[in-house]
Amino acid sequence: MIMEPDRLYELFRSSAGVTTDSRSLREGEIFFALRGPNHDGNRHAHAALEAGALAAVVDDPSLAGDRYIVVKSVLETLDALARRHRRSLGVPVIAITGSNGKTTTRELVTTVLARKGRVHGTAGNLNNHIGVPLTLLGAPSDIAFMVVEMGANHKGEIAALCETAMPTHGIITNIGTAHIEGFGSLEDVKAAKSELYRWLGKSGGTAIYNDNSPVLTDLVGLAGRSVGYSSPAGRNLRADTAEGEGLTLRVRASIDEVRYEFETGLFGSYNIDNVRAAMATGLLFEVPEQEIVNAIASYRPANNRSQIVDTGRNIIICDAYNANPSSMEKAIASFAALKSEKKMVILGDMLELGSESDAGHASVVRQLDSLGNAMILLAGPRFHHAAAGARAELFGTSGEVAEWLRKNSPRGYTVLVKGSRGMMMEKVFPLL
Repeated sequence: MIMEPDRLYELFRSSAGVTTDSRSLREGEIFFALRGPNHDGNRHAHAALEAGALAAVVDDPSLAGDRYIVVKSVLETLDALARRHRRSLGVPVIAITGSNGKTTTRELVTTVLARKGRVHGTAGNLNNHIGVPLTLLGAPSDIAFMVVEMGANHKGEIAALCETAMPTHGIITNIGTAHIEGFGSLEDVKAAKSELYRWLGKSGGTAIYNDNSPVLTDLVGLAGRSVGYSSPAGRNLRADTAEGEGLTLRVRASIDEVRYEFETGLFGSYNIDNVRAAMATGLLFEVPEQEIVNAIASYRPANNRSQIVDTGRNIIICDAYNANPSSMEKAIASFAALKSEKKMVILGDMLELGSESDAGHASVVRQLDSLGNAMILLAGPRFHHAAAGARAELFGTSGEVAEWLRKNSPRGYTVLVKGSRGMMMEKVFPLL
C-alpha cells in the first residue's frame, strides 16, 4: 500500500523501532528493505513480516499486502523519516567528524555528557548515509543530548549527513590524509570535512574546535559561532600530557586555575586532543568539573582503538581499527617513548591513500628507525614495497603474520598492532 509521510511517522511512533536486517529483527519493528551492490532487501521483506515485523517498507511494486509499504526509494524514505524524528527532538545534537579520533572523541564526549543527562548517539560504526538515519530513529524521546559521528570518503557526504542530523554543535577532530583516495587531495579533504562548519554557519550552530590547530583555526570562521577547546563558555581550560610510568595517557589539566591530574584508559599522547574536546564540551554544557574528570578517567576504550590488553604472555596495544599516515606516525611516536625492554610492532597496510600511498608507507618505514631494537613485522604489499631492504619481517597478509606468531610464540613483549580495517589485523591477537 501507499502511505503518506505523516501516517508513516505515526506508525513509526507506535512501533518498536526500525531495522534494515531481517536476521536480527525484533517483533514490532519496521523493516526497511534497502538495496545494495550485492543484495536486495526486498527479497527478505516477506521473511521479515513472518518474523514479526510491524510493516515492511519496500520499493518493489510487485510486493502487495496490507503490511507492505511501497515507496519510490527505501533509502530516501528512511532518511526522510529520520529527519522528521530529528525535528521532534528539541535537544542539542553534537556532530563529530575528522580524519582521526572521531570515534574515541565521540565516546569520550558521550561519557562526559552522560553525567548531565541521558545521551543517545552513534553505535559502533553507524556513521554513514544509512547509519546516521538509523541512529536518529533509535533516539528515545527523553534524551538530553545526541552525539552523532559522521564519516565520509567523498566530498558532499558530510553536508548530506548534516541535512539529515541537523546538528546544533560540531567538532572536527583534525584534518589529515584519511580516505584521500576518495577525496583526491588534502585540500579536498579540508573542503569536505569543513562542510560541518559550513552547515553550522548556515544554521546558526556552534563549532567546538581545537584552537591549538592552525588548520582548524583557519577554517572555523566558516561556522560563524565557535568556541575553542581552551575557552568554552568563558572558562579557562588547559590540558596536557603528564609524565607517568604506565602505558596509558596521564593528563594534567586546569579549569579556571583549579588543577587536576588523572590517569585515562587510553594509550598514546595523541589522544590528548580527544580528551580536550570532551572536557571543553562538558564545560560548555555545564557538566560539573569533577564529574568531567571522573568520566574521562573511568572511560575504557574498546573495538581495537587505543585499547590495552594484557594476555598474560604479552601486553598488546590494540590500535588496529583503522590507519593512515598521520595516525600511524602518532602511534609509533608514543610507542617509541614507552619504557619497555622488549618491544614488537606489527603494522598492516594503510588503505585508500591513492597517490599518497607510496610516500605514506615510506615515511612510516623511516620512522620505525626510532624504535631501536624493536622487532618489526609488516603485512601487506604496500609495506612490502616500501620496506624492501629495511630491518623488518615482511608478510603478504595478517594471516601470514599470525602463522609466524604461532610458530615463534613471542613472550614478554609490549606489542603495538595497527593497520587499516581491511587488513584484518585482529587475526594476530589470539597468537600474542
